Amino acid sequence: MKDKVVVITGASSGIGKALAYTFSRKGSSVFLGARNVEALKKITDEIVAEGGKAAFAPLDVTDEAACKDFILKAHDTFGKIDVLINNAGISMRALFADTTPDVLKKVMDVNFWGTVYCTKYALPFLLETKGSVVAVSSVAGIKGLPGRTGYSASKFAIHGFMESLRIENLKTGLHVLMAYPGFTASNIRNTALTADGSQQGKSPLEEGKIMPAEEVAEHIYRAVKKRKRSMVLTSEGKLTVLLSKFFTGFLDKLVYNHMAKEPDSPFK
Repeated sequence: MKDKVVVITGASSGIGKALAYTFSRKGSSVFLGARNVEALKKITDEIVAEGGKAAFAPLDVTDEAACKDFILKAHDTFGKIDVLINNAGISMRALFADTTPDVLKKVMDVNFWGTVYCTKYALPFLLETKGSVVAVSSVAGIKGLPGRTGYSASKFAIHGFMESLRIENLKTGLHVLMAYPGFTASNIRNTALTADGSQQGKSPLEEGKIMPAEEVAEHIYRAVKKRKRSMVLTSEGKLTVLLSKFFTGFLDKLVYNHMAKEPDSPFK
């Protein structure tokens, strides 16, 4: 990946931030986007201080025009785009019966439409370089998670979009990767939306006991380098894939019981 140009959305924290450091340390130039400009500047400055190449621009992935401008700035800055990593995302945690529809719409706007917009405007550049487009999904995009209806729906939608994109480009040289991390230590659960759209504020999980974002980033880096179709992380994630093929009813009960054990779970 040396001398490749990698564009990363949602790069101010969590997996996106870890991806920025991982790719830059492997010799790639990184162009970073997120709403938190202060965090982006700090990350960029640290990468440059390490001898890497990095730049950033503010980005709200729910705004199509902003996504177009962001992609064009990335191309103008480095002259090409080899990899687009659609990482920007937001979660939610509430029973569907209690949730207002605008919460689901907001999750879809960030997760699904953000991926569509950035991919749309990066595609011509990626085709020029026979590059890679990556969607950072979740095990929730393989199996619907209770209490996360909007989140799972958005990730399933991304799966369909990326699968179709891959098939459309079977003869163009475009590489399409779906990455399915399990629960990852990040702030996505702190900012997850509740039934009324307010932020959850705290994680229901013991963040120190789940996979660090840096480890996820290393796996994604290797998957991009090897041009893999998909990547499922954690033993729980791999077991979910297996059981979803052969033991769907049993998996439903397993997932229900697992999620019900969370502190302050919206269902029991």
